[in-house]
Amino acid sequence: MVNGIYDVIIVGLGAMGSSAACNLAQRKQKILGIDRFTPPHAMGSSHGQTRIIREAYFEGPQYVSIIQKAYENWEKLEQDSGQQLYVKTGGLMIGYPDSDLVKGALLSATTHKLSHEIFDSTEIKKRYPAFNPDDKMIALYETRAGILFPEKCIIANLTIAEKHGSSFNYDENVTGWRSAGDILYIKTNKQEYQTRNLLVTAGAWLKQLFPELQLPLSVERQVLYWFDPFEKAEYFKKELFPINIWAYGSNKNFYSFPDMGQGIKVAIHHEGEITEPDLIDRKVHEKEIIKMRSILQRFIPRANGKLRAAEVCMYTNTADSHFLISQHPDHRNILTASICSGHGFKFASAFGEILTDIILENRSAFDLSLFGYIKGRS
Repeated sequence: MVNGIYDVIIVGLGAMGSSAACNLAQRKQKILGIDRFTPPHAMGSSHGQTRIIREAYFEGPQYVSIIQKAYENWEKLEQDSGQQLYVKTGGLMIGYPDSDLVKGALLSATTHKLSHEIFDSTEIKKRYPAFNPDDKMIALYETRAGILFPEKCIIANLTIAEKHGSSFNYDENVTGWRSAGDILYIKTNKQEYQTRNLLVTAGAWLKQLFPELQLPLSVERQVLYWFDPFEKAEYFKKELFPINIWAYGSNKNFYSFPDMGQGIKVAIHHEGEITEPDLIDRKVHEKEIIKMRSILQRFIPRANGKLRAAEVCMYTNTADSHFLISQHPDHRNILTASICSGHGFKFASAFGEILTDIILENRSAFDLSLFGYIKGRS
């Protein structure tokens, strides 16, 4: 920091903000990170003990090169932190052959020549006895899929950034900003700071911080559940129970994880109510548990045992479910990023580097046009 001016202030220190802090700090930038809570916390979108990472990306083959970079960077973060952040389990994308889930995963696998297999319902039941797919369902199995531990990932990023001189202010809210020449003044509920660049990765609060940009984001309430199996607990260990995503109806998906010691984690992907981050209902209701149990009873019946825990989190969604990266139209030194829509965490290690490249060099090695960012624009 020169004359009290930071190189970059980061607002929001969840998955993306913590990764960007780590990358920027390792590139000798003087960083101040600000978060309204104390990360890792359970108030946003980067908690819940586990996250899926997968390579045969059903959302589009354009993501595959970035997720491959993410795998590389997660491995580096493990080495740098001395922590295990990833467990390989393999992954199943299960649904009818014409479902977006199966078709999209197969398109990415074939486009990028990824290692995969296709199983019919009989083979699924034989290999993975916890599963009970409908007779006409099939599965794409990919070998590299697995589990990330989000809280540990965030801690690893922030710890490394601190070792490189970064400062973090927790339980502090950004209330406004102004620009004077090349310097930005960031006001919080505690004081005002100066910076040459501002990165805003505030998730569900991003839209509130920049109302003038009318960012196309909405916040969706999501519920996570952990169940104990009522029998055959060995069926739910990672050797027989890879991470899995099911297309169980038209535009209806759910997913589950093996029991890593906390129970079988399951959740419906989307279908939640639209809300605001400061107004979200954090109580899990009986009717929601009943709906989740009905899905389990149909497709993973032995998982439908005692409910061990349930938590609420948030998706910050774009209209097309892709990510959003945008420089402020009037201030190129303000970058907003929402790596979101319920499928972003796995990319955090890659986007920490990508956002750093944009801030420092106004470029990226990846085509980011899908996310609204035009490479190298000024």
